[in-house]
Amino acid sequence: MKPDRRTATRRQTPALAVTKSAPELQERIRQRAHELYEQRGRDEGHELDDWLQAESEVAQKKAKAVAGPYPCLDNDAF
Repeated sequence: MKPDRRTATRRQTPALAVTKSAPELQERIRQRAHELYEQRGRDEGHELDDWLQAESEVAQKKAKAVAGPYPCLDNDAF
């Protein structure tokens, strides 16, 4: 049985959304890295640390947004 075209499109949507928003995500990371730099009092020499921290924060926010209001529940919670 051939998959419904609409179903196949829905399955591809999240991947396409990430691809299309890559420049936007990079800009968010850049802005957050600059905020971290400012918060440190413009102390130079921490560019990579700031970038990696910003990247982690932005990725976590993106993951929460993709998960929506119903994230996977931990089995130990029951």
